[in-house]
Amino acid sequence: MDGVISVIKNTISISQFNRGMAGKIFKLVKDTGPKVVMKNNVPECVLLSPEAYMKLVDEANDARLALLAERRLKHEDMSKAIPADDVFKELGITAEDLKSGDEVSLE
Repeated sequence: MDGVISVIKNTISISQFNRGMAGKIFKLVKDTGPKVVMKNNVPECVLLSPEAYMKLVDEANDARLALLAERRLKHEDMSKAIPADDVFKELGITAEDLKSGDEVSLE
């Protein structure tokens, strides 16, 4: 029963847009989350806030990158890997350089 109630609460009829209620619907989406717009009893589209959309896009991109990394690691010949200490030495990077550097945030 909870599933049915959830579906009803998250469904908007296209006729509400036709009655000039777009502003109220957009506020509802922003306040309570995504809504499915129905047209002739068939889902037509999903309304999301820009923040929810960006979160969804970021999660999809993160999943793609994780899959790519997993595939690369699975097929990588680790005998060709270069130890970090060797790379640092070649580039002239010291332990002190690493300690004094700014914190890096990877996305």
